[in-house]
Amino acid sequence: MNNRIAEIIAKKKGNVMNVYCTAGYPQLNSILEVMKALQENRADIIEIGMPYSDPLADGPVIQNSSSVALANGMTIAKLFEQLKDFRKPPLGGLGVLLMGYMNPVLQYGFEKFCQEAAEVGVDGLIIPDLPEYEFETEYGPIIKKHGLDFIFLVTPETSEERIRKLDQLSSGFLYAVSSSSTTGVDNNMSHVIDYLQRLKEMHLQNPVLVGFGIKDRASFEMACSYADGAIIGSAYIKALEQARDVKAATKSFLSSINGR
Repeated sequence: MNNRIAEIIAKKKGNVMNVYCTAGYPQLNSILEVMKALQENRADIIEIGMPYSDPLADGPVIQNSSSVALANGMTIAKLFEQLKDFRKPPLGGLGVLLMGYMNPVLQYGFEKFCQEAAEVGVDGLIIPDLPEYEFETEYGPIIKKHGLDFIFLVTPETSEERIRKLDQLSSGFLYAVSSSSTTGVDNNMSHVIDYLQRLKEMHLQNPVLVGFGIKDRASFEMACSYADGAIIGSAYIKALEQARDVKAATKSFLSSINGR
């Protein structure tokens, strides 16, 4: 089993920064440039979104980036081609996850997808619409066979019993969705403090990273005070929307969050 994600989080000891980017955005071949810029500016984990025409959990900013990426011609096959050498220096130590939905993965071929993800050096998967029953009975063994982590999502409405079950099934970390809305919604993070405190007091087996609504230093630091780190998505995509220079835009955005 590949333990890179768990090792990165354990070594960091808090304030883990996981940044989401959309494959094929802003340009078809942007992904390695984006990943390099994120690493240079102290991102610990990169979550690469595989664009899909019906992304259930994504808000308008990420939906728009998916539409642009699809119009640019991005496909899963192209993404694997682009990623095939990314583990060579300077990107060797990054944690890298693929985030997407079951439909395009099934069309590609689930086992083929897992095999190729592992071969290019991907560490794990986030597939929000893969139910736990199907994971346990059909897909989990394939994911495990290829040494990939699988990260489940929990929300403020998830029962303690189910949180513990999803924690048991997950590896790498548990994704704590800060609200039940889609990504990019401007949530008042104070509303989720009770929920994050509850997760912290459960002493789960996996580290917890908080996502949805993390957009600036205040929301990042608040999330990190209750969890092992936070996931930044829509706010970073917004920073790239008008960017002429990916490297400069990434540096400006991440330095506004980590103060470096």
